[in-house]
Amino acid sequence: MARILAIDYGGKRTGLAVTDPLQIIATGLETIESRELIPYLKKYFQQEAVEQIIIGLPKNWDESDTHGTSLVESAIKKIQKEFPQMPLKTVDERYTSKMAKDAMLEMGMKKKDRRDKKNVDLIAATIMLQEYLQSI
Repeated sequence: MARILAIDYGGKRTGLAVTDPLQIIATGLETIESRELIPYLKKYFQQEAVEQIIIGLPKNWDESDTHGTSLVESAIKKIQKEFPQMPLKTVDERYTSKMAKDAMLEMGMKKKDRRDKKNVDLIAATIMLQEYLQSI
């Protein structure tokens, strides 16, 4: 089996998480600058077998778009253009950042580390991927 890659895309930073090859456990991979996403994916796909991408699509509770929805939709188009054979699925990302902050508190992370947005993005991508694994 190949890995599933999760993307928590943002205007500045993007959190990435992957499964193990058996698709049992979600693990944070890295937080990168969003403009580096396509080059990063090209390099990563050369090194690892990935069978699917999931990307969080931000929506409000009434299903209307958020300020970030168009950014994510633009990123999706770029990914699909660059990797047309790679299956890509959008998933609900509501509350993943809040869940990530709560998880950092529970893990006992220092306040300084909790304030680092890179950590929030990485953990949010991991939570999103773990929820996806539980749903399939």
